Amino acid sequence: RLEQRPRAGRMLRQVLHAGLRTSFHALGRFVAGHAVFFASAPVLLAILLGASFSRYRVEGDVESLLAPKHSLAKIEGNLVESLFPVNRSKHALYSDLQTPGRYGRVIITARRGSVLDPVHLETILQLHRRIYQMQVTVPAATAGSSGFNYSFSYLCLPDDKNVCIVDDIIRAMEEIQSARTSNRSVPVLYYPITQLADGRQAYIGHQLGGVQGWGPGGAVRPQGTGAKGEGVRSAKAVQLTYYLQSRSGLMDRVAGRWEKAFCAELKLFGASRPKLGLYSATSSSLRTDFQFSSELASRPLLASLGVCGVLAILCCSMRDCVRSKPWLGMLALLSVALSGLTAAGILNLTGATYNSTYLGIPFVMLGHGLFGSFEMLSSWRRTREDQHVKERVASVFEDVMLRFSGSTMIHLMTLGLAASPLTNMEAVRLFCRNAALAITISYIYMLSFYSSCLVFTGYLETRYRHGCFCRRVPKPDRLDSKPAWYRCLMYTRYQDETQSTNPPNMPDCHLLLGCVRHCYGDWITNTYVKPFVVLLYLVYISFGLMGFLQVTQGSDPSALVATDTATVLYTRAQHRYFSSYSPVIGFYIYESAPYWNASVQRDLLEYAKGFQRISWLEAYLSYLSDRNQSTSQPRENFTRTLRHSFLHEPQFAHFADDIIFAERGQGEEPDVAASRIFLVAKTTENKREEMSVLLDTLRRLSLTSRVRFLIFNPSFVYLDRYATAVSSPLRHSLLAVLFLLGLSSLVVVEPLVSLWLGLTLLSVQFGVLGFMTLWGVEMDCVSVLCLITALGHSADCSSPLLCGFASGRGESRTRWVHLVLERHGIPSLQTLVCYSAALVPICTVRSNLTRTLFRCLTLTAGCSALHTLAFLPTLLTFLPPSKSRDNRPGREGQRQEVECVEMNDSTRVVDQITTV
Repeated sequence: RLEQRPRAGRMLRQVLHAGLRTSFHALGRFVAGHAVFFASAPVLLAILLGASFSRYRVEGDVESLLAPKHSLAKIEGNLVESLFPVNRSKHALYSDLQTPGRYGRVIITARRGSVLDPVHLETILQLHRRIYQMQVTVPAATAGSSGFNYSFSYLCLPDDKNVCIVDDIIRAMEEIQSARTSNRSVPVLYYPITQLADGRQAYIGHQLGGVQGWGPGGAVRPQGTGAKGEGVRSAKAVQLTYYLQSRSGLMDRVAGRWEKAFCAELKLFGASRPKLGLYSATSSSLRTDFQFSSELASRPLLASLGVCGVLAILCCSMRDCVRSKPWLGMLALLSVALSGLTAAGILNLTGATYNSTYLGIPFVMLGHGLFGSFEMLSSWRRTREDQHVKERVASVFEDVMLRFSGSTMIHLMTLGLAASPLTNMEAVRLFCRNAALAITISYIYMLSFYSSCLVFTGYLETRYRHGCFCRRVPKPDRLDSKPAWYRCLMYTRYQDETQSTNPPNMPDCHLLLGCVRHCYGDWITNTYVKPFVVLLYLVYISFGLMGFLQVTQGSDPSALVATDTATVLYTRAQHRYFSSYSPVIGFYIYESAPYWNASVQRDLLEYAKGFQRISWLEAYLSYLSDRNQSTSQPRENFTRTLRHSFLHEPQFAHFADDIIFAERGQGEEPDVAASRIFLVAKTTENKREEMSVLLDTLRRLSLTSRVRFLIFNPSFVYLDRYATAVSSPLRHSLLAVLFLLGLSSLVVVEPLVSLWLGLTLLSVQFGVLGFMTLWGVEMDCVSVLCLITALGHSADCSSPLLCGFASGRGESRTRWVHLVLERHGIPSLQTLVCYSAALVPICTVRSNLTRTLFRCLTLTAGCSALHTLAFLPTLLTFLPPSKSRDNRPGREGQRQEVECVEMNDSTRVVDQITTV
């Protein structure tokens, strides 16, 4: 029979494929011939590099990790700091807007009653005095000295009278206490803007929380234009902020010590005042609590390693004590641990810093390394036992390493592109860079260390030594006289060395192999089961789409710290009591503007309409109107009255911090070069989403406005372009995978493998993204890291099954599905079992970061298992590639025979044609 000649492209792919397999075959022989070197070198290298942990450093700047690296908000923040630095403010500071390098903050809540009750008010002022008088001791530089004591009055930011700047609510509470002491009428406290004794209006919306007013129903109504707000009847919480200077290294160290003493003092004070709740926060709280997740997860990580080791030993064990290789499961974990130690040593030597997001790297290495080891063990058991160990190892390399190298390339491509400068999130970039390094070293150690261990256990098997105790197993005639327990322990199958055996026909000595061969394979390909599997996939896609449409961004950094820490407790209290109004937003006019122009005044007042505001311009215009002066004056008159009259009034003197004058020339009135006003918006429960919308709206307005302005709040650094910064690494990784699969189709004999693998990765990614949203996981940097690594994990599980099915010839679809499930489904199942068990201890860590990590990685393992063990085996039974075009069952043996066939037609007799 004449066969169709293969195309040139297919022949080229076959040549490349054969060349790569031959190269790995030679590499396997080389590793098997130098097993001692390849086993000892990784161990020595890991020990040497592991000694570099004396250079271990923790990342101190959390904002640089969790905020977009390049954003307009950071540029605006630098401009604001250059125009209106914190040290220049000499009258009032707004804690939500101006947070200097060091500060201490406390929320005080009343468990019963109001914080304005006489008893609670006295206690709060007593706490304020204790904090004000608290001192910290700094050791002297010379020996024998007693050191120096620093109090808050020395470290604080001073006002124009060289007195510490304190919150306006403290002044208001002192006025109330003074009136009660002297039996005078208590001054009315308004909310959110009140008037102090000196006539100055102060915004206290971020200092007084849980407020009930004297309006109908006790609810606080929004403040109208020109009104003072509603009178305060009661309040559940008060927030105090203490600002510190950190001009030099010494002052910064002293301020750091003061923050620790501040937290200790609050803890001690709160223990003796059970009627009050105290929630503290400092400038270092977020960094400390963010890194605290690593400390909490240290013991669960060791437990994960132990659980995974036990299951790996069980997965490598068989009834046959000689062919059982339990130690290979432990050695696979040892290979992963050595590669992790080597990667950590390299990072230490290069000066890299650590952060809590690195907790996900061990699981990336674990999933990839375990799958490679189980694939090699499965291939070893399919080799001929009468071959030499070197030949068996070479056959394992030829069979496994091409697929394992391909999945490693997918890992490196996804992680490498996410670690490129295209990534705008520093935490994602650093994680992917270090994970790519760890995967590379893990791949090298799998080729060297684990392969050498496979050689050693192969020699034990050849000499019929026990796989666990390394003792020679007696032959059956000597074993019959032993006790039953001994015969069970030493069970093996001897065979004649001159007889060639076929491993696929050997008895089922592995539990999982027997279950897949006799039960699961027939069940999943059953005609009546296939419709239910397809229906299950449609349900999977439906729920994934449901979650995909509900994806929310998680830009709040407090959602990535350990639970029950100061940051979380403080954030909860702030959300509960201070969520009625947004943080103070700075409205900065950074260029000279004609403020005296009536149209400009109307525009600026229109921009601030609907906000609670602290505006020098609005107060100045009211000042001019009260004096029966026109608000539209020539520039010189407008500026002269502003400088020499308005700002000299005591109730308006604090507005001097909000205006920058620029000299014009000798004898001329200066211009208002820049100014600022403060805006506060009424908010609901979705505070961060509303702030994001407000930011976009005001920015669009600034593009069309005649007055050049910008808005800024420190929280904008996390909100600005956060969704783009988080999602861009994921998009880049997906594009990288699709590009790599397109290139790999030139090497793979069956190009449909690349198409199937690309669709599988997209399906897994879509499912993980949808289900994690339904599970309550937001789109933050940790969940994006898990989604990026999910691409490589799903490629590890599904690529061998697809490659094995596509390369098979001479059998039906169902038969080849059974074969690939036996050959590659078992390693995938073993990996998923060990990997899932390793994740269980992580869920016990009381940390938001590890909770997100656990949920995303669990969904990754579950979705990969569904596709590898259910969806793909079912879909491949009736979708391309076809199995009927090349050879029919049993044809392989017929093609090796030489036969002569005489062919006749209607005109002549054709001579005998010989076919091989």
